[in-house]
Amino acid sequence: MIERPDWDEYFMQITQLVASRSTCLRRQVGALLVKERNIMATGYNGVPSGITHCDVTGCLRDQLNVPSGERHELCRGLHAEQNAIIQAARHGANITGSTLYCTDSPCIICSKMLINAGVVAVIFGRGYPDKLSLEMLTEAGIAFHQYTGDTNK
Repeated sequence: MIERPDWDEYFMQITQLVASRSTCLRRQVGALLVKERNIMATGYNGVPSGITHCDVTGCLRDQLNVPSGERHELCRGLHAEQNAIIQAARHGANITGSTLYCTDSPCIICSKMLINAGVVAVIFGRGYPDKLSLEMLTEAGIAFHQYTGDTNK
């Protein structure tokens, strides 16, 4: 019998591939919006289309000594979750009722966007130093958990 990954493992493995497109010098993040086991949109962290990538310009956050999890506006890039939401909007994909799979736990800005976009669940790999983000997801009734399986099979 062929060994197949369960759905969470499958989608979390894909987040790793999506993250490999990132040009962020600090952290490569990949995200998927999944509805009824179909991928509605993907996103990775990086600068807006047509803007010079940070691997060329250097990392503004490093230059300003901004700690991880703070001052999100001091960055040339968008987060993977934001890019996934934008991609869904550009292509007319209804993501209400979808689940976010992401290599990392969302920040507070992304959590607020996910709440208003109608996302119902978040499954993430690595944690992120943003407690308010998870508090708001809880208050909004959005289920979330850290995926602890192996995505490197």
